[in-house]
Amino acid sequence: MRLPALPRPRSLAGQLFAMQAVLIAVVVAGYALFTYVSDRRQAEEAAARQATAVARSVADAPSVRAAIRGPDPTARLEPYALQVTRDANVDFVTIMDPSGIRWTHPDRAQIGRRFLGTIGPARHGRTFTETYTGTLGPSVRAVTPVTDGGRVVGLVSAGIKVETISARLQDQVTALLGVAGGALVLGAVGTYVINARLRRHTHGMNATELSRMHDYHQAALHAVREGLLMLDGQYRVALVNDGGRELLGIGGTPDADLIGRSVAGLGLPAPLTGALLSSEPRVDEVHLTASRVLVVNTSPVSGGERRGTVVTLRDVTELQSLMGELDSERGFTQALRSQAHEAANRLHTVVSLIELGRAEEAVEFATAELELAQALTDQVVAAVSEPVLAALLLGKTAQAHERGVELVVSPDSRLDDGLLPAELPARDLVTILGNLIDNAVDAAQGSVRARVTVTAYASGAELVLRVSDTGPGVDPAHAGLVFQRGFSTKPAGPGGRGLGLALARQAVTRHEGTLTVTESGEDGEGGAVFEVRLPLRASLDAEGRAAAGGASAATGGGGSAVLGGGG
Repeated sequence: MRLPALPRPRSLAGQLFAMQAVLIAVVVAGYALFTYVSDRRQAEEAAARQATAVARSVADAPSVRAAIRGPDPTARLEPYALQVTRDANVDFVTIMDPSGIRWTHPDRAQIGRRFLGTIGPARHGRTFTETYTGTLGPSVRAVTPVTDGGRVVGLVSAGIKVETISARLQDQVTALLGVAGGALVLGAVGTYVINARLRRHTHGMNATELSRMHDYHQAALHAVREGLLMLDGQYRVALVNDGGRELLGIGGTPDADLIGRSVAGLGLPAPLTGALLSSEPRVDEVHLTASRVLVVNTSPVSGGERRGTVVTLRDVTELQSLMGELDSERGFTQALRSQAHEAANRLHTVVSLIELGRAEEAVEFATAELELAQALTDQVVAAVSEPVLAALLLGKTAQAHERGVELVVSPDSRLDDGLLPAELPARDLVTILGNLIDNAVDAAQGSVRARVTVTAYASGAELVLRVSDTGPGVDPAHAGLVFQRGFSTKPAGPGGRGLGLALARQAVTRHEGTLTVTESGEDGEGGAVFEVRLPLRASLDAEGRAAAGGASAATGGGGSAVLGGGG
């Protein structure tokens, strides 16, 4: 058995239309009723004034006084009263003696009978009006005295029947109903148009559905980890979720101070601010803040006109670091492949010498190659025994060798294993030193005696990393720009340029260190020197620092560890 479907609740627009229609109908009906009652009262007042004027005119007529003094007042007054009734557009004019006995009446059968109604005030000389039901039915009448020599000698009553007054209102009521109907129709049409537009904006949903959607919207907005930022047409913040606050570094700003503020006033990096202010959509753009690498997507919101921008933010800081490590490993792998090729050549040489019967020369050749490789490794490890940095330097030497650049570890270098604190992760060291070396190798490649010198040591409570090259150096005008994302003096490659130094500076800033660039004065060869100083918050006791300093001084006169030879 199929159950009947329950009727869907009326949409919000439908509810408002019904409410407005009822409201307009009540207002129009109330106004019509009020107007009808007011017009009726005014009509009755006008009828009373008209009756009073007619009654006084008759009472003041000299012929009426003369007829009253005559022997037969009815004979002279009856024709006159009928004439006045017709000419004055009233329903009756009754003239009577002071006791209320009629001398005239529209119905001749009522002549001589007592007047039905109040006459007391008129007998005392005062004119008054009243609504009374007499022989002709309910009427609005006026009663006034007829005086002669200061004495009341008769009474005059003139009146208009209520039925006649209602007939006069009929035309006004018809016009009033027409106006009321027109107002109702106009109001209904206006209400329908407004609610049709409201229905489009609310997509036909009722109040409960809109409330539920708002609750879901708020819950989803704050549940997603990705940042969401909504801007209005003037690029002011209209909405931002918790993830967006965290990624943009504005988590401590209250909503009252944040909503409605221009994007340009949020204190974001200039490239990121420019992307948010752009009228063109941005797809997967990488931007750097003080401590994060963000992927930014923007999409304009338009409905015939620009209404704002929706911005999504993703944090790829860790992913970018991993990609940097992967690039280093990939370069190291390529270098190992090249070294394997050279080792195969050397092995072929040894085999050929043995085949030629020169075994002693083959042993000497192989031993010399092995000792050279081991010596290079021993020299690096002796200078920098920190495993992560030692592995990085050994990997970078192969890359530099492949590109014809000599990589040298300065004799001032000394980093013992376990010296670096846990607060300084190996990933950040790889990001900082690896990008500085890559940048230096790029700069030195192709120069005379192409060489990159790396210095790493702990001095007091800070770690010092220094990388110098024999390249063209850095223009002093660009000293502050080289660390900005996207800045490069070289042609863009497949993956873009200008990100390595920006990532290095970001990692340094995250650990409250400094990164500077100066001109190199080494051997007059020019080039640039990038120096990083990172505070070491670990508990380096006095003995450890003294030992580190003594070891550094002891090795100060030693030779450099040459990690790569120029081709």
